[in-house]
Amino acid sequence: MASQFLLLGILAITCSAALASDPSPLQDFCVADSKSPVLVNGLLCKDPKMVQANDFSFNGLHLTGNTSNAVGSRVTPVFVAQVPGLNSLGISMARIDFAPWGINPPHTHPRASEILTVLKGSLQVGFVTSNPENHLITKVLQKGDVFVFPVGLVHFQRNIGYSNAIAIAALGSQNPGVITIANAVFGSNPDIPSDLLAKAFQVDKSIIYKLQSQF
Repeated sequence: MASQFLLLGILAITCSAALASDPSPLQDFCVADSKSPVLVNGLLCKDPKMVQANDFSFNGLHLTGNTSNAVGSRVTPVFVAQVPGLNSLGISMARIDFAPWGINPPHTHPRASEILTVLKGSLQVGFVTSNPENHLITKVLQKGDVFVFPVGLVHFQRNIGYSNAIAIAALGSQNPGVITIANAVFGSNPDIPSDLLAKAFQVDKSIIYKLQSQF
């Protein structure tokens, strides 16, 4: 009996691990049908007879993103929303443009690991391990260098040069999701109670009010 329970436990763990990523396709492709009113974990498939080459392509990744914003960076995503043919394939990518000293603020991708390649410039990158260590792992990358950010961990990039920088990111999900930490904490709708945040960050509520007003 004990051996049967052990076997069931091993099977449960194995199945959980196998389902801990985007589901594998069971056909040649499943081009996303964005017009379907049915909600599933992912997107329903378009009729294969209606599929076109444009469903698998994206134009414009060579274009420079507009970095005239508060953080000095622009992400151009190529996710399933932009390329319906990515549906069920478990991959996506993005171009990231940086103004001089621009940043891609601390954020997480809840559903994907990321591998970043620097195409131009110098970037300081890093991620923070989970509690209780919260260890910062960081490195300066040059053109041609590659860095990996594990799934779900808070990470960032910063241009440390006086000219524009460009990077390409590949992600292990058709829809990796992005949670920008500052936006989520100080820009939630409705607001997280200011006294709760003041206690969490060990600062006066007036500082929390000021931060919330920025988002």
